[in-house]
Amino acid sequence: MKLMNFRRSRLIKLILVGVLVIFGVTFFLPKPTGIETQYQKRKKAAPLPVFKDKVLGNFEPAVADVVDKRKPGEGGFPYHTPPKLKNNVAHSNMEYGMNVVASDHISPNRTIPDMRLQECKYWDYPTDLPTTSVVVVFHNEGLSVLMRTVHSVINRSPRQFLKEVVLVDDYSDKENLKGELETYIARNFPAGLVRLLRNEERQGLIRSRSYGAEQSVGDVVLFLDAHCEVGINWLPPLLAPIRANRYTMTVPVIDGIDKDTFEYRPVYHGGQHFRGIFEWGMLYKEIEIPEEEIKRRKHHSEPYKSPTHAGGLFAIDREYFLKLGGYDPGLLVWGGENFELSFKIWQCGGSIYWVPCSRVGHVYRGFMPYSFGKLAHKRKGPIVTVNYKRVVEVWMDEYKEHLYHRRPHYRHLDPGDLTAQKALRKRLNCKSFKWFMEQVAFDQPSKYPAVEPPDYAWGEVRNEESGLCIDTQFKGQNERFSLAPCLKDQRGRSGEQQLVLTWHKDVRPAKRSVCFDVSSSDVHAPVMLWSCHGMHGNQLWKYDTVTKHLFHPITANCLDCDAKSHEVFMSICDSDVRTQRWLFEHVNETALANW
Repeated sequence: MKLMNFRRSRLIKLILVGVLVIFGVTFFLPKPTGIETQYQKRKKAAPLPVFKDKVLGNFEPAVADVVDKRKPGEGGFPYHTPPKLKNNVAHSNMEYGMNVVASDHISPNRTIPDMRLQECKYWDYPTDLPTTSVVVVFHNEGLSVLMRTVHSVINRSPRQFLKEVVLVDDYSDKENLKGELETYIARNFPAGLVRLLRNEERQGLIRSRSYGAEQSVGDVVLFLDAHCEVGINWLPPLLAPIRANRYTMTVPVIDGIDKDTFEYRPVYHGGQHFRGIFEWGMLYKEIEIPEEEIKRRKHHSEPYKSPTHAGGLFAIDREYFLKLGGYDPGLLVWGGENFELSFKIWQCGGSIYWVPCSRVGHVYRGFMPYSFGKLAHKRKGPIVTVNYKRVVEVWMDEYKEHLYHRRPHYRHLDPGDLTAQKALRKRLNCKSFKWFMEQVAFDQPSKYPAVEPPDYAWGEVRNEESGLCIDTQFKGQNERFSLAPCLKDQRGRSGEQQLVLTWHKDVRPAKRSVCFDVSSSDVHAPVMLWSCHGMHGNQLWKYDTVTKHLFHPITANCLDCDAKSHEVFMSICDSDVRTQRWLFEHVNETALANW
């Protein structure tokens, strides 16, 4: 009996001790932060976006925009600057990398076309989405271009979700970006809605964005470039995935705005979805989404996963962004920050989604119209190159060797002190790059293998009839190129005549990632330069070693030229026409035989 009582009392004591331990552990566990509490409340609340076929969504405009085609640029139509202003236009292009003269004639509140999938109009989004600070960094931007960006955000965003627009002036020296800008903001926008911050010295895009995020007050920070126009109902689709999971970055689909005419047009056609990736020389690329992502979604308009993003436009929970350390403060100006943030998000437990129902137009400049200034002297080596070195050394583990194999000189560059970034990775308990490649970017090696197959042809491309060479002349995206005297025939001339018919079956300048692109099957259709996408289509070419034709399968036409005007264009293939015969300096006949 005594033994039983002893055991019973001992059992009671053990139970009491257990209760006290559980209470103590619960009491001393770290409490949720403010943002975590808000997130938990939203998550409990929480309907996801709901698709209602043929029923207009809850944030869709009830009335479509009225387009007055008499006004310059309305409806996203091109505006052609009067010939009498051609000198002003030329000066503007040199100063800004775009035609700001045309922009000055176009309303800051202009209408633009709705480029979304039809499905996008039928989504209802939660009404308790997080508030947003839109951060726009600018340096010597055209005032009308910058203000059109701001007007479009305010005009097309539900006011209950738009906390503020934060403009960060990265030490501009143009007079109209000083007092005139401040006056414009005061007169045209509600008090406090647009805030202007000014750097006291040049910091570059990356650091200025981090500063803007630190100073903003919205739940979400949404970065835009200074030359954008947002589309209809663009904001709720970006916020809804973040509301569901605050460790999510969302990226809009980007449309193009012509730098000369400000025509608004889609970059992607036919409802195809692409996602961000990279090749091992650290060039950003895009490829079609894999079958796994297509099957995962019920609707074609739903967000989908992407390994990387282009860098300019995205939304992310503000406190989560800061918890990740924002951008690496050792990255200067721009370059590599998109990879650094992408790898960091995925490897440290987050995710990136592209959002088809959010469209944002972006002006692609012909060239970068400003220098890095004093920032260039703070770095031992080219700024962008050293940025890449910092990224690969911190995040890519043994996979960095693929970059060093292609760019041997990177190995010997000084990336600066990486101690803090490596400690951040360890503190956040981030996964390996091997995990990233196997679980997230699993489709990358099929498009951009670590060991690349040989190219089909390379060197100068000489026209048999004229004896002239194709010269891309360092032209930019959406620009045409022409013939020029071959550099090997004329010493002292400059140009860009080393071309490659790559193993991707596209044609590009040897040291750049812009490709010959044909979007029309018309006779005399122009050949443009466009960012290489590796998806064939408009950029697919085949060289015939017998006829010497550069054949474009998608249009079934051949590359042709005018020997007098030096123009390059497409024509119906004819083996008797000597202007269609092209002689590559070097040809890999074995590879071409197996094309």
